[in-house]
Amino acid sequence: MLLMGPPGAGKGTQATYIAKRFEIVSISTGDIFRENVKNETPLGQTAKSYLDAGQFVPDAVTNAMVRERLEQNDVDNGFLLDGYPRTLGQVDYLDEILAAKGYELDLVLQLTAETEELVQRLLLRAERENRSDDTAEVIRSRMELYFNQTTAVTSRYNERGIVSEVEGLGRISEVSGRVSTTLDLMLGSSSGQSTIASARGLGRTLLV
Repeated sequence: MLLMGPPGAGKGTQATYIAKRFEIVSISTGDIFRENVKNETPLGQTAKSYLDAGQFVPDAVTNAMVRERLEQNDVDNGFLLDGYPRTLGQVDYLDEILAAKGYELDLVLQLTAETEELVQRLLLRAERENRSDDTAEVIRSRMELYFNQTTAVTSRYNERGIVSEVEGLGRISEVSGRVSTTLDLMLGSSSGQSTIASARGLGRTLLV
């Protein structure tokens, strides 16, 4: 499963919930980047050169980092992937990685919310955390960038008929309840343990 959602939609919170429910490792591409940069790996040094210049890290570098991470042993029982894929090229690359492991995507869970509601939520968070740089203009720019990046990705998965939308606004418990209901319906079980067992039995993995 792939979990998608714009900034402020609570994707990270729901990713943590799903990872705990299914007892699988949660992998953030942001964490992968930071780990590679911190350890000064060849990929990390290449990525840092782009980041320092204020540029996007090329797909080839991101893809290589994701592949290396997914070759580690802790993903053997399933994993959640957060922040990838963001481009059609990354979609194709992820398909290749999964096919090589005998896996395939079952579901793309997309958290949705009104943009202005998310802007107000992020402004409140910026105020609480004293993030003076997070202005409404900056937040709206991030929203636009997110949608520009991911619209084509969502369309590709829509063509496969595996996208399911979940309203991302409300109390955390309410959103988690909607997510849980959707997972049960799409994966065919009311029990997290039996659902993940079924998915593993099919040679599939869960991605967020």
